[in-house]
Amino acid sequence: MPNTGIATKSEEDFSKVRNKALFNSLQHLLSPEETKLISLNDIKEMLHPDNEVYVGMQVVPVEKIIGSEGRYNDFDNLFFPKHSHLKNRWLNIDKAYMEGKILPAVTLYEIGGVYFVRDGNHRVSVAKARGVEFIDAEVTSLRTELRLTPGKSMDTIIKQIIAYEKRLFYAKTNYGDITGDWSLDFTTAGQYDVIYNHILTHKYFINLNQVEEISMTDAIMSWHNTVYMPVVNTITRHKIMKKFKRRTVSDLYVWLIKYWDELKKALGEDIPLDDVLEDFEKSFSESLAAKIKNNLKKVLLKRR
Repeated sequence: MPNTGIATKSEEDFSKVRNKALFNSLQHLLSPEETKLISLNDIKEMLHPDNEVYVGMQVVPVEKIIGSEGRYNDFDNLFFPKHSHLKNRWLNIDKAYMEGKILPAVTLYEIGGVYFVRDGNHRVSVAKARGVEFIDAEVTSLRTELRLTPGKSMDTIIKQIIAYEKRLFYAKTNYGDITGDWSLDFTTAGQYDVIYNHILTHKYFINLNQVEEISMTDAIMSWHNTVYMPVVNTITRHKIMKKFKRRTVSDLYVWLIKYWDELKKALGEDIPLDDVLEDFEKSFSESLAAKIKNNLKKVLLKRR
């Protein structure tokens, strides 16, 4: 293909991926977070990898590259470029593909069986746009026990991490066998550690008045019956979950307890839970119309 033809085709390719990025944004107007490219740092904060091991050169499936270390704001979750200033670099790489040139290997981090770009985001973007199945990469592995399945959004990865955290929590504490409650579920990662710390704090305060230290089993049962369930019952009575349909009652428990503690620090200890819940609902629930308006604004701003 003559150079002029390649240049024209490359311009068309970039126009197509930019339009796809816009369409992707519009499809997720009510949930724009689903179109964000996954940040390696966000995953590291949730998984806490043990150590870093240089693996070397590998041939990596492009479909397993799901995020970036530093350029996650420049591309969407499908690695389509989100901004026009990425055009020149993207076009040059696209032209190189059409001319059959050998491109330098990308540099990737591997964690949980999926990959994040350290260097070579434009090369990965073009490879995905052209349907390339494999790419040469220099890989460094961040070690963790959890194996992840590639997902197109942070939400799909978070669900896998939460499921892993739940298995660990229930296995470590025997919470389900002790309480008969297997429905402690969350929509954000890291909350099972919060619950575990709540139980340990509850156990500590009980033991202040005991001659013999109570067992972890008794502490778990006590926390469930005297701390967790009263809050859950209050949430149910106020029918607040209809305002937080994408969340769980366990989510609301954690958020409400945190909010209650903040109010106590500011206003004093004598604040009824019912009053806290009413104030929480007014402060944090958001109407559908407001969400649509705010998300549409974000999409339009990105196109400027």
